[in-house]
Amino acid sequence: MISTLRKTIRPVWAVRGVHMSAVEVMKRPAPEDTVTASFGRFISEVKPRHLSSVVLQRSKRMLLDSIGVGLIGSTTEVFELALQHCQHMYAPDDISFVYGRKDTRLSPTLAAFVNGVATHSMDFDDTWHPATHPSGAVLPAVFALSDMMPANNKPSGLDFLLAFNVGIEIQGRLMRFSNEAQNIPKRFHPPSVVGTMGSAAACARLLSLNESQCSHALAIAASLSGAPMANAATQSKPLHIANAARLGLEAALLASRGLEASPLVLDEVAGVAGFNAFYEDYIPRPLESPSDGGCMFLLEEQDMAFKRFPAHLGMHWVADAAALVHKLLVGVGSGTVSPAHVQEILLRVPHSKYINRPFPESEHQARHSFQFNACSALLDGEVTVQSFTPSAIRRPDLLEMLSRVRVEHPHDNQANFNCMYGEVQVTLVGGDILKGRCDTFYGHWRNPLTNESLRKKFRNNAGAVLHSDNVEQLIEVVEDLDRLEDCTPLLSQLQ
Repeated sequence: MISTLRKTIRPVWAVRGVHMSAVEVMKRPAPEDTVTASFGRFISEVKPRHLSSVVLQRSKRMLLDSIGVGLIGSTTEVFELALQHCQHMYAPDDISFVYGRKDTRLSPTLAAFVNGVATHSMDFDDTWHPATHPSGAVLPAVFALSDMMPANNKPSGLDFLLAFNVGIEIQGRLMRFSNEAQNIPKRFHPPSVVGTMGSAAACARLLSLNESQCSHALAIAASLSGAPMANAATQSKPLHIANAARLGLEAALLASRGLEASPLVLDEVAGVAGFNAFYEDYIPRPLESPSDGGCMFLLEEQDMAFKRFPAHLGMHWVADAAALVHKLLVGVGSGTVSPAHVQEILLRVPHSKYINRPFPESEHQARHSFQFNACSALLDGEVTVQSFTPSAIRRPDLLEMLSRVRVEHPHDNQANFNCMYGEVQVTLVGGDILKGRCDTFYGHWRNPLTNESLRKKFRNNAGAVLHSDNVEQLIEVVEDLDRLEDCTPLLSQLQ
């Protein structure tokens, strides 16, 4: 399309210290040409028919997993702290459900917040490539907004899934504008950046906002985004996803009331930082309109990683490599693994400072420690939910094993979830060397969990707070969601 020309008449003295001609010609893109407008148009125009059978099935797996980790996350200390804060500091507003609390409701934005905390409280939620946790930032917001809608106007199951997928898609598109985003992060925690945008997009879709309002929702969300990686491995990390869900919902609600923001927030504008403030090598491209017939969701080509145990995704490589060595150690120790047999443990892992923690002191640090997860798997043959209890973290055998760990960072082992690997080499007291290597763990998008394995994980997680009958009903409702006239059956199972 042809860009418009705007002529601005200014006296030479209008800008102090700068010599300007009396007439300055500024070239600006027409609104419909901008990257920001293209995203708003996509969110506004995309329809359920654009969801392929592959995308529907993969997104339903994501829903099931995210609900399960949210339910077990409602048993954690950090979730209880967040819930008490919301109940004590804000006036009651009994609208939206809270994971794991039958008689508790909060305002939609607070429910999105505490359910976001639950989802990431154990670092058990899904991970995508480029690296982010996409579901936890979106699903709590979509749930809270659906609860907010009148009983006679609930979204259909397909509309619910469409909104969820729009939130996932926007995150993936934004991260593909940066090479930096391909790697394990160093500056901003990705869910706090793209997650807020995804939440806003999902809620804007569910609210049926127009193209302009959808663009403004994203721009508002950009002003509410960002959290530093320094808070990884602390109780504050779950707040990143919680705030993404909450603030994205707020951005969409504000846009629905007419609040406006920058129409160029996703574009490159010289001298003015927009979304590129979060990624130094950000190169945006317009998003193709679904009306042009070229709509294919990224989830079609890039599947999701689901975790078998609650820890940073990078831990799964070293845990699986160590589990291979455990089998050999059991043979050496006549059925048991003893630190007394071990002289040295060498880990070959990517260089990433925040997950290199030699002696973790809390469950959150342990979930972000190559050393801890390798040694736990060496001792036990696996890492589980119980591996992060205080007694498991402080057991003498584990601490002794940790004291024998050395870490190397091979040049070919990149801090990238699509190409990293984990190697564990154990030197025994007698000089024998045992090795294990994992290039693709079970649960990675290249080696995804089967439906049976995913449901087993869900049953274990949801069963921590729900009766077994409710757990099975939830599995059935999620599987049939795209065929439900409204999403009330799903909401009622969680209330």
